[in-house]
Amino acid sequence: MSNFDVILRGGLIIDGSGESGRQADLGIKDDRIASIETSITGKCEREIDVSGLTLAPGFIDVHTHDDRALMSAPAMLPKLTQGVTTVVIGNCGISLAPLVTESIVAPLDLIAEEGWLRYPSFSAYLNELEKTEPAVNVVSLIGHTTLRMNVMDDLNRPANESECEQMKALVDEAMRAGAWGLSTGTFYPPARAAPTEEIIAIGAPLSRYGGLYATHMRNEAEHVMDSLDETFLIGRQLGVRVVISHHKLAGLAHHGRSVETLAHIQAAMHTQPVSLDCYPYNASSTMLHPDLIERASSVLVAWSTAHPEFAGKLLKDVAETWACDERTAALRLAPAGAIYFIMDEEDVRRILAFEHTMVGSDGLPHDAHPHPRLWGTFPRVLGHYSRDVGLFPLEEAIRKMTGLPASQFGLQQRGLLRPGYFADIVAFDHNSVIDAATFEKPTTPATGIQYVFVNGKLSLGSGACDARTGRVLRGPGWM
Repeated sequence: MSNFDVILRGGLIIDGSGESGRQADLGIKDDRIASIETSITGKCEREIDVSGLTLAPGFIDVHTHDDRALMSAPAMLPKLTQGVTTVVIGNCGISLAPLVTESIVAPLDLIAEEGWLRYPSFSAYLNELEKTEPAVNVVSLIGHTTLRMNVMDDLNRPANESECEQMKALVDEAMRAGAWGLSTGTFYPPARAAPTEEIIAIGAPLSRYGGLYATHMRNEAEHVMDSLDETFLIGRQLGVRVVISHHKLAGLAHHGRSVETLAHIQAAMHTQPVSLDCYPYNASSTMLHPDLIERASSVLVAWSTAHPEFAGKLLKDVAETWACDERTAALRLAPAGAIYFIMDEEDVRRILAFEHTMVGSDGLPHDAHPHPRLWGTFPRVLGHYSRDVGLFPLEEAIRKMTGLPASQFGLQQRGLLRPGYFADIVAFDHNSVIDAATFEKPTTPATGIQYVFVNGKLSLGSGACDARTGRVLRGPGWM
């Protein structure tokens, strides 16, 4: 009988803690890392020479909208080709469950289409997801906007006491089913009318089960400081960790304000648990809305139900084609999605380099012409920002994408390369790893990612064969 299923020979082990790397062999048995030694002796089923490559924990994408993609395209190539082995879904207040309806209101149309809002409970969704056997691990959040659509007849007002009680009960069910927390997207119209008190009321079960609160804040522009304060208040009132999603400063008038926001976040961290993530691009992507256009230097159409032929075209060019202004063009394209060139590169770098910032792609897998972050985020951090720009050392880049998110989300025995931990592992060439996806060709796979293991099985690389060994990771309240 073999001592190991796989031995990876001679790689540079960077374990996800931020510590310096070391040359070593790594042995895998079943779904675990069995040994990390300078030289492993013993029999194995397969030996892979990874000399010249870096071995790191599989990357954890803390902000995704892969809720449907995990089932409609469970091979998850946009993530595996980046070295991602775990995704966090249900962000920005939108999740596929619990909701049964034929009516798809934006921003739910970012993840749902006809027939997909069919799950009466969160457990029903997670159970079906488990049967699908996706290629990556899944951490799920329950979306506040989805809850509002479930119980309210009018989204343009605060929820009343009865509706809050109903939503609170659904949060309780979701946490017991295995959700890791609640997300909100008060930036978006269906949740904008929700006051702070509503979120605190329905989030009451979170502390009981050890859940967290993640938010696409109400405002990332002129009222960003007020929105940060609201986020901190909700966390304090609920007694839970808050996660500031895709922290940014939106709009030309607010470029440079990351100095102010990061200082405010740092101060809050001294008194309560606060986390944040960002993506390594100076363009955002969400639904196409006329009110967002004037904040951006340019706008690229990602998809349009009414006029799919304009996906990948600049909004100004669409407007010229129709001989109208951009606002009118946006209304004619709706429902639609767009990429907004709205942020300052220096802010992006400052936020990304902040010691406590995690990395999340915020990719939209169902867009006809997606933002390149869907396919390029993690190699971009490794290749462009760490190696080429020198924003931080490789060990720090890896920590931001592995050990840090695992500790912030409470993922047990993941995020580090340690004996006994789950064998989620990526092997890449640090000299060549780079994102290849561009705004013109956004679905081009990255280069330099050589091997990816998910729960001990080779999922990407020479000899891999659609392993699909990801798992639905159930949260701390799972019963």
